[in-house]
Amino acid sequence: MELKFVSWNVNGIRATLRKGFLDFFNQVNADFFCLQETKASADQVTIETSDYEQYWNAAEKKGYSGTAIFSKIKAHHVHYGLEVPKHDKEGRLITLEFDDFYLVNVYTPNARRELLRLDYRTKEWDIDFLAYLKRLELSKPVVFCGDLNVAHKEIDLANPAGNRKNAGFTDEERSGFDKIVAAGFTDTFREFVKVGGHYTWWSNFARSREKNIGWRIDYFCISRALRPRLKSSRILPEVFGSDHCPILMTIDM
Repeated sequence: MELKFVSWNVNGIRATLRKGFLDFFNQVNADFFCLQETKASADQVTIETSDYEQYWNAAEKKGYSGTAIFSKIKAHHVHYGLEVPKHDKEGRLITLEFDDFYLVNVYTPNARRELLRLDYRTKEWDIDFLAYLKRLELSKPVVFCGDLNVAHKEIDLANPAGNRKNAGFTDEERSGFDKIVAAGFTDTFREFVKVGGHYTWWSNFARSREKNIGWRIDYFCISRALRPRLKSSRILPEVFGSDHCPILMTIDM
């Protein structure tokens, strides 16, 4: 059975709903729809999805961060957060357990301007997140997706030279992604597309999206055991409604 996964940083689900979110949601008809930066809790948003189970993880701070998953398949178990208190106040992680795999939806903390949060992100979050993924893998393979807030390689952003010391392209953040790959996880998009010019986020300034001056910071990654089942992994830049665009992956399960 082929399963379709979509991931999208919506930069505020309530705003995106006003910009045609449900048209895309219904058209793409994914089995799993993972959202990041929802900036809302389930009781603040009404989305009628009769064919889907809804799972929401909101930040304690109103209007900030947050994740959600809409799933056509009811999960056996649901986990919210990394089960580490210092990480779990911002609604950044949801894990669903199914028969043959775990699905993890993540919104990785941004290092912020002047790299004020770089140490937290690289010395605490990245380490604990990878350890969490490897613990899950002890029982079954993992699919994880979301806004990882890092462009891994130079081809993953339009202006690497000018961003070397900026949030999202520091050596420390890129090293964190190196460790994910070294731990056996596959960046699925790069299995199909080896060239640059393909991005998932664009600044709202200077007509960046129109000029395609962007960053690829949204990913689908899978355990090595799932690689033979991977069918496709694409970016959908034609879909608007956020400063990010959705990404789509299909796996034969």
